[in-house]
Amino acid sequence: MTTPLAVAVDIGGTKIAAGLVDAEGRLYERRRTATPAAEGGEAIMAAVLDCARPLRDLGGDRVVACGIATAGVVDPAGRIAGATDLLRGWAGTDVRGIAERGLGIPAEVVNDCHAAGTAEARIGAARGARTGLVVAVGTGIGGALVADGVTVTGRSGTAGAIGHVPAPVVAGRRCSCGAFDHVEAHASGPAIERSYRELTGQAAGLREIASLARSGRSQALHAITTAGGLLGRVLGGAANLLDPDVIVIAGGVSGLGSLLLGPMRRTFRAEALPGSRAILIRVAVLGERAGLVGAGLSALHSR
Repeated sequence: MTTPLAVAVDIGGTKIAAGLVDAEGRLYERRRTATPAAEGGEAIMAAVLDCARPLRDLGGDRVVACGIATAGVVDPAGRIAGATDLLRGWAGTDVRGIAERGLGIPAEVVNDCHAAGTAEARIGAARGARTGLVVAVGTGIGGALVADGVTVTGRSGTAGAIGHVPAPVVAGRRCSCGAFDHVEAHASGPAIERSYRELTGQAAGLREIASLARSGRSQALHAITTAGGLLGRVLGGAANLLDPDVIVIAGGVSGLGSLLLGPMRRTFRAEALPGSRAILIRVAVLGERAGLVGAGLSALHSR
């Protein structure tokens, strides 16, 4: 018996990645193209189909479904219920319907952080855990609550959105969602860059700030440790509420390593209740593959 495959697609603000995924989470035949992020939902979906069709044809009869991971809130019908301006005109797009008509196979549409959570729960850093919280720290901060290898999406699709939990600080920073002082506004990559700029009057990218911090520059170190400390306090509160078996830290900002994770772990332990302090905190292992793998696994699981 041949192993079924899913065409997996991960829609990002700058690129669309696609590949074939099997039920074990193995990824084959990756492709990518630029995201026409400023051109609206129809143009984005046209690029998705251009990337996905050759993979469907390549997989032939083994391809039984399509999984699509995307930024934004995805409603149960596979339509984008809400999105930021990173993908202009994305809200309201019937992603599932367009994909199914264009590819001729069933499609499953999931939030990109939920997809990453599924992948880490099935084959990554949360594998074997009964419950887990996967937190992606990058341009924004997103999350996924996973139970027995399945991502819990919630009634409206927003479960796990830890980036939009209020940070324990009042600074008047506006979050990408429009509210003030959510943790995303203080601990994401752009937030750390903003903190450094406010401290020094100079603009610098995250990689440069990290290099300066490692060389002992106090302002760079302060920008990162403050972000890590605030994130740790929010995670401590989440642990008290959810009591998961494991917390997995994903996303590009996790690459700061101990600069960020050290203060995060310290404030986590200070905020968490005695039982929650023993929760394992791990770094994600799947990297940029997580969205694609999780989308493919979600599509195969939903059949």
